[in-house]
Amino acid sequence: MIELEGLVVTVDRVVYMPQLDAPDDQPHPFAYFITVRNDSPHRLVLLRRKWVVYQNTGSTEVVEGDGIVGMTPELGPGQTFSYNSYHVTSSGAEVGGAFFGETAAGDQFFVRIPAFSLTVPA
Repeated sequence: MIELEGLVVTVDRVVYMPQLDAPDDQPHPFAYFITVRNDSPHRLVLLRRKWVVYQNTGSTEVVEGDGIVGMTPELGPGQTFSYNSYHVTSSGAEVGGAFFGETAAGDQFFVRIPAFSLTVPA
């Protein structure tokens, strides 16, 4: 598996959203907005994701699975895929991860998701 050169992930925005539903033990919901831009010469499909959430309390949570918000986006050269999702935390956290996929030629790849912070307002 290779890190695909020319595939770029951008964390566009992270928003604290206390109006979203959250369980009592994780009362801090955050929405995040992500864009994946295919500046490579390859046609590709994004198949899986893996997030690692480092809670300020010292615990680590790994979230992984098939698809991205229920989709397996296909991107040709120059195309983008944007989406938003949310995560709830018990405190602030640092988040990072990767998307995994396959090119039209069958080569498996990954692309890193830049780390970002979930900062609970004071």
